[in-house]
Amino acid sequence: MEKNINSIVKDTLINLKKKGIDATPNEYHKEFCKVSKTYNLSVTECEQFKELVSKLSKNEQIEIEAKGIQTFEDMIPILLNRVSKDNVNTLAKLFQEAVTPSISIDVDENLKNFSIKIGNSPALLFEEDIQKEMQEFITKRFEADKKVVKQKTSDIAKLLTLMGQYFNDAIHSSGKGSQEVSNIKTQIESIDMQKSTGFEELSELQTKLIDAALTIESEMSNVGEKLNSGRTEVEALEQKIKKLEQELDKTKEKSIKDHLTGVLTRGAYEEAIKKIESEFDRNNTQYAIIFFDLDHFKKINDNYGHQAGDIILSTFAKVLNKNTREFDVVGRYGGEEFVAIVHFNLKRELLKYLKRIKTIINDNDFLYKKDKIHVTFSAGVAIRNNHLSYENAIQKADVLLYEAKEGGRNKIIIEDGTVI
Repeated sequence: MEKNINSIVKDTLINLKKKGIDATPNEYHKEFCKVSKTYNLSVTECEQFKELVSKLSKNEQIEIEAKGIQTFEDMIPILLNRVSKDNVNTLAKLFQEAVTPSISIDVDENLKNFSIKIGNSPALLFEEDIQKEMQEFITKRFEADKKVVKQKTSDIAKLLTLMGQYFNDAIHSSGKGSQEVSNIKTQIESIDMQKSTGFEELSELQTKLIDAALTIESEMSNVGEKLNSGRTEVEALEQKIKKLEQELDKTKEKSIKDHLTGVLTRGAYEEAIKKIESEFDRNNTQYAIIFFDLDHFKKINDNYGHQAGDIILSTFAKVLNKNTREFDVVGRYGGEEFVAIVHFNLKRELLKYLKRIKTIINDNDFLYKKDKIHVTFSAGVAIRNNHLSYENAIQKADVLLYEAKEGGRNKIIIEDGTVI
């Protein structure tokens, strides 16, 4: 073992000298790990680096592989790009609001305790067990809302039953009075005026007619009262139904549109892409996946405050929305990152769209109070038809976005090599 190590050290120094690279700790470590592989020797320090990389996110692993990073020191800039504490706190707060039932007023005790736990330690959001627990709460939230909707819509069934009852009463009363009048008519026709004076029979009929009229009046009055009472109940039900519709519209809007930017939420975007993929499978419709990311956004928040950052995010989203067709899709993927699905037939159509967005942003400043803030963005563009799956295509767009940022920012890179 000691002999092998000495040989590795010797070969490492020789290789660095041949390459004209100074034997700094960082360069020495990289070359040492390469040489150790040729000796089929497992070195603890080299394996520790691999183990740490395996625990990072998929995007971080892709970036490390793309850049050929092999040391802890070179990995530091990537780790520094992770979510800041402030953003984690905001994310934790948004999650608590997201899983709270939007229609049902009941909040599960477990959810309260979970929210307190996340509020105290927002970084727990990145733990796998916590994420599974989050998914369970999200499912419960939808079930709670569905239960309340089901209860409220039962009022509509009550309304229909009530209406049917009142109409039956009206028909029944009208039929009973009509039958009495018909019987009296028969009796009048049967009177033989030649055999008797008819006065006794007519007097008796008069009494019956008066009684029949009183019966009809009383019955119709009862029906009228019931209908009036029913109208009041119907109006109350209408108000409940109207309020329910408003609540449902509001809930639907919240679940689909991002509260700050007005574009689709991440969840709504994921639902939209399912329909787009279904259309792609049937008709092979060509579309591009575009990842947009605002450059140096953290500096804007640091220099002008988060309110300025929110205004820039909102305005950027409006530019995307206004210049993207209705049958295409724009969503907020997270933080200052947006994603767009744009259908096209010819490449020049896609280029025209991308250049229009870049020109608008580059030629204008964002206004916050009295400050004019110039903002740029980077973007990566993948063509769905070039990939076996949507997942592969969006991963490619993400890699291209990182290349645009690493290559100086304020540029759009398409996977065919075109740079805007």
